[in-house]
Amino acid sequence: MTDFTVGDDCFRIDGKPVRLLSGALHYFRVHEEQWAHRLSMLAAMGLNCVETYVPWNLHEPREGAYRDVGALGRFLDAVREAGLWAIVRPGPYICAEWENGGFPVWVTGRFGRRVRTRDAGYRAAVERWFVELLPQVVERQVDRGGPVVLVQAENEYGSYGSDAVYLEWLAGLLRRCGVSVPLFTSDGPEDHMLTGGSVPGLLATANFGSGARAAFEVLRRHQPEGPLMCMEFWCGWFDHWGAEPVVRDPGQAAEALREILQYGASVNVYMAHGGTNFAGWAGANRGGPVQDGAFQPTVTSYDYDAPVDEYGRATEKFWAFREVLEKYAEGPLPALPPEPRGLAVTVRAELDEWAGLGDVLEALGDPEEPESGAPPTFEELGVDRGLVRYRVAVPGPRVPYPLTAAGLRDRAVVYVDGVRAGVLTEEDPSLPEPVAGPAEVELWVESLGRVNYGPRLGEPKGITGGVLHERQYLHGVRSRGLRLDAFAEAGAVAGVPFGPVPETSGGTGLFRGTFEIGGPSRVDHAGLRLPGWTRGFVWVNGFCLGRYWSAGPQETLYVPGPVLREGVNAVWVLELEGAGEPCVELGPGTPVRTGVPGVVQP
Repeated sequence: MTDFTVGDDCFRIDGKPVRLLSGALHYFRVHEEQWAHRLSMLAAMGLNCVETYVPWNLHEPREGAYRDVGALGRFLDAVREAGLWAIVRPGPYICAEWENGGFPVWVTGRFGRRVRTRDAGYRAAVERWFVELLPQVVERQVDRGGPVVLVQAENEYGSYGSDAVYLEWLAGLLRRCGVSVPLFTSDGPEDHMLTGGSVPGLLATANFGSGARAAFEVLRRHQPEGPLMCMEFWCGWFDHWGAEPVVRDPGQAAEALREILQYGASVNVYMAHGGTNFAGWAGANRGGPVQDGAFQPTVTSYDYDAPVDEYGRATEKFWAFREVLEKYAEGPLPALPPEPRGLAVTVRAELDEWAGLGDVLEALGDPEEPESGAPPTFEELGVDRGLVRYRVAVPGPRVPYPLTAAGLRDRAVVYVDGVRAGVLTEEDPSLPEPVAGPAEVELWVESLGRVNYGPRLGEPKGITGGVLHERQYLHGVRSRGLRLDAFAEAGAVAGVPFGPVPETSGGTGLFRGTFEIGGPSRVDHAGLRLPGWTRGFVWVNGFCLGRYWSAGPQETLYVPGPVLREGVNAVWVLELEGAGEPCVELGPGTPVRTGVPGVVQP
């Protein structure tokens, strides 16, 4: 039986000092058939460990309805096959630029500000989830022949709260569920964060992108003994829709990594390989020091400017990190696996069938809710990712007045008497032209991703204030949800009444077409582009690639090779604002970062 312990100044395996050289790779952001390749890339870079979060909302989207919880266990088995150790960060909160910070909407919708506190109802929900999840971790701990050496209690709690009772309860829950390997916490190297996020008796670690000496000096003030570890060495950064891509100079990042290791510390490179926010699971942020500013949704790509890019390829940063890490490795580093192969040529998928949004809603949507005095939120409707159509009548006769969606989150395409009248946002929630009565108004509201960090965590989506005509609330609202998951269910679009694509461009709805891939050669990935299209979602052979948006900076969606097949492939495009020419392009694929370099946050 292998024994992994936390010593006075280092980690130990069966009493022998060991340094963890870890890299973050989230199993849920990488197609399962590509896990082995990505893990072998981490080993070839010089890492001996891999770290992953666990998103609660992916596995329990509705209370008690568990979905593929076993994916974590299968990933940990792949980690063991790759000869790596594993660090598991089960949450229940994970941040990770992931929808709602990993919380299911039924949890934040029910408990609101009571999440991440000692609240009894919230704790009961967490306990039921951990009882379901943690046996996979317990069975694969290093003292049972598995790869798991560390498990995290919560995540960056000092950036959020100070409920020590909750943190100590959570650590106790992990122990009661059978976790026997060392537990740890991770926080920014700030006194208030370490004070709020640390638990007596648990290893405290720090998250930062540079300035290792200063960060570890702060950590030592709070924890005089124990191994030093940067649990998140931010070697890159994530991108927001409508903003310039963020990159970090490879040489500068390698020097920051070198400083951590020269200090004698262990490290977890965040991210070693970022992957993709498939199926609309990307989160969002709020600007400002207390996250009360502009809404900033995260793009579909989670390339992160990582050393292994979104397509699984070694970057300049990979080779710079490998040069640093090989000096700390035990023995020579393994060779790289074969480089992933993209499509040899660009192919076009002609979209020759179409169904309007109303028809799609009739076929795949939830039942329409009874009229209500105020528009229900997405949370109240049980919609996590997708759309809600709100319908309301403007009484008449009355003169034209401004029509406003108060508290709109996040974006709405509005129709008045069946004619498109405008696009509303949180910053600009009123139609450009006033509306007279009587009139029938439809508002197709889309969530662009829930906040994953800070005090706005768990804020509801939809029309959270009401529909106003001048200053008067319009009541008698009818609402109906269209969940993204409906497209992945058995039969999916079989009941959608498709017809020919309209001759005029600029439409909305679900477009369908095919493309062909010839020859027996292996295809590991492709990049999908929609020139001229505005905003929506794409599926290839029923697999949701995620959101596209002309706002940029991302122009190409990553298509995993295992999704493709030789011969005819199906593609669906759900356009929500304005279609371009009825075709999409698939080619070899390029990373998202093609714009002006930015500066990673330290």
